[in-house]
Amino acid sequence: MSMSPPDVPAPLTRRDRWSIGTTLVLGYLALLYAVELADQWDRHRLDRYGIRPLETDGLWGILFAPLLHAGWQHLNANAGAVLVLGLVGVLAGLGRFLLATAVIWLLGGFGTWLIGDIGSPWHTVHIGASGLIFGWLLFLIVQGFFSRKPGQVLIGAAVFFCYGAVLWGVLPGQPGVSWQGHLCGALAGVFAAFALSGRSRTA
Repeated sequence: MSMSPPDVPAPLTRRDRWSIGTTLVLGYLALLYAVELADQWDRHRLDRYGIRPLETDGLWGILFAPLLHAGWQHLNANAGAVLVLGLVGVLAGLGRFLLATAVIWLLGGFGTWLIGDIGSPWHTVHIGASGLIFGWLLFLIVQGFFSRKPGQVLIGAAVFFCYGAVLWGVLPGQPGVSWQGHLCGALAGVFAAFALSGRSRTA
């Protein structure tokens, strides 16, 4: 008795990957606004689920902090960068960008948990998508340096030209702004670019 081979799903086309990636970026953006609406309704009590440095319970904030914002102004300030850098990341390669996002989300969040109280006279709670944004920014800027792919180098140059000035945000300065989260997100983005370009470096 012969058996027919199992059906092998067709590989995703570039259009399919773009469609999936765009949906994920827009879905994340919509989720941010839905969470902020719920937070407003709950009198900002959701914000306590951000990253609380060096507290065991504060580790849960690594998962939740990039979904929380301190009001509409904070969210609106991040929304444009989420949209632009998210779509550029999808254009640069969906699978690699999703892996980079996971690395930045977790590693950047853990770094913020470790150093989040440095330079602050009081105990802080870190919330917002800006750590993820800084991670995306550095990932897109440096990935071409590690992979040696001309297309990624051009994307990195364009991103640096448009957003390079915000990199000053990794330094202490404006009160109430999590430079620690920015710094850790940026370092996680560089690490993700290095780790995910391993095959290209050894080719």
